[in-house]
Amino acid sequence: MTSSSDRSPAVDVLPTRTYEIRTYGCQMNVHDSERLAGLLEDAGYVRAPQGSDGDADVVVFNTCAVRENADNKLYGNLGHLAPKKASRPGMQIAVGGCLAQKDRDTIVKRAPWVDVVFGTHNIGKLPVLLERARVQEEAQVEIAESLEAFPSTLPTRRESAYAAWVSISVGCNNTCTFCIVPALRGKEKDRRPGDILAEIEALVAEGVSEITLLGQNVNAYGSDIGDREAFSKLLRACGTIDGLERVRFTSPHPRDFTDDVIAAMAETPNVMPQLHMPLQSGSDPVLKAMRRSYRQERFLGIIEKVRAAIPHAAISTDIIVGFPGETEEDFQQTLHVVREARFAQAFTFQYSKRPGTPAAEMDGQIPKQVVQERYERLVALQEEISWEENKKQVGRTLELMVAEGEGRKDDTTHRLSGRAPDNRLVHFTRPDQEVRPGDVVTVEITYAAPHHLLAEGPVLDVRRTRAGDAWEKRTAEKAAKPAGVLLGLPKVGVPEPLPVVGGCAVD
Repeated sequence: MTSSSDRSPAVDVLPTRTYEIRTYGCQMNVHDSERLAGLLEDAGYVRAPQGSDGDADVVVFNTCAVRENADNKLYGNLGHLAPKKASRPGMQIAVGGCLAQKDRDTIVKRAPWVDVVFGTHNIGKLPVLLERARVQEEAQVEIAESLEAFPSTLPTRRESAYAAWVSISVGCNNTCTFCIVPALRGKEKDRRPGDILAEIEALVAEGVSEITLLGQNVNAYGSDIGDREAFSKLLRACGTIDGLERVRFTSPHPRDFTDDVIAAMAETPNVMPQLHMPLQSGSDPVLKAMRRSYRQERFLGIIEKVRAAIPHAAISTDIIVGFPGETEEDFQQTLHVVREARFAQAFTFQYSKRPGTPAAEMDGQIPKQVVQERYERLVALQEEISWEENKKQVGRTLELMVAEGEGRKDDTTHRLSGRAPDNRLVHFTRPDQEVRPGDVVTVEITYAAPHHLLAEGPVLDVRRTRAGDAWEKRTAEKAAKPAGVLLGLPKVGVPEPLPVVGGCAVD
């Protein structure tokens, strides 16, 4: 018989709480969701298995307000979760992002089973708001009107071991009449160059080999810190970081795209020959109505300069069809720019009203059938151009960074997938030796389709990389991680700030 003195002391054991994040909208929201995941894991939560479909203990909606029916989609999804929450004591639902910032007063009224509503400026408060809602047993709605902490100071659970977003600014100073983002994310606020480069260097030390500089208007970087050439200097500084193989950025604005940026792209070896340059419309009258501060000639001039400096650059764009007042002649001007620019890819959108934007109240709203017909013509033209541009890649030898999860048919075709320097997606024959996401392979392009390339011959070379090592380490850690329990209570509140790192070539 064991005496009481031999017994181990009692320890409070709390089952691990799981979380799921559903992300809608732009790259900024994707990056914010990585921060939300990092915050929750720092507070003791564990990511729910993929495909849990609302079975997690905490479900977070990171919303977008850009689409006309964004709110209907949100409330439909919330309605789907209501019975699950009713049957699962302790389950919590949180709504954040742009729609939460805009509709702060109505979300809990329309969906009273929501526990937390938070905005774009205070994502760091999510863990403490969840805990407060649990303790007080009532919904917590907290919307900050200005940025409380730059998101990059928060913990992060990055989706990729080998590629990472790095936010260089938040907010936007433009007043495009179709866009509600400036009202929801505020005026542009830039990070200090030294802080950005310190984050990149830390990521590279962890094995990341590709970074994407991120901002609502990424090449306006510097306006907040008083340096008009800050963005080109930042690109050049990225070129000095040992181990950083690929640098990309999104999304720029034609108004702020200057010659020094083109020179930096051309002269910095690890800045990739890829550019996403939103057009929106090729018509000068429509651009004026959109309050886009450039015209067709200026836009095509930028494309011409980029192609002269970087001949193999792949240029993509965004185009809106059916903006209020758009005539057939206006639309023809858009088609003209598409033919002249020869985009590798275009993200095309039918105009839809964004509540709260000036364009939603404009005269000349275009009938749906007219917008649809124009949209189909634009898509057909761009498909033709994309295919023609991709055919030019056949016979080229390219270095691909092996990607994870980008080839949906890879298992059935016995191929792997990767991204070329210009970001084109390439499916290639699986080599006999092990190849990991983040590794680099050399292949010859043998076939082109409008949206991808094929390399059907044998892989010419495989280069194992630190990025591949990082992917392998993360995968092994996931496999070894016990499902078990969490000792003690999870932490709540904003984590302590990261140490300040100074010293930078462009600071």
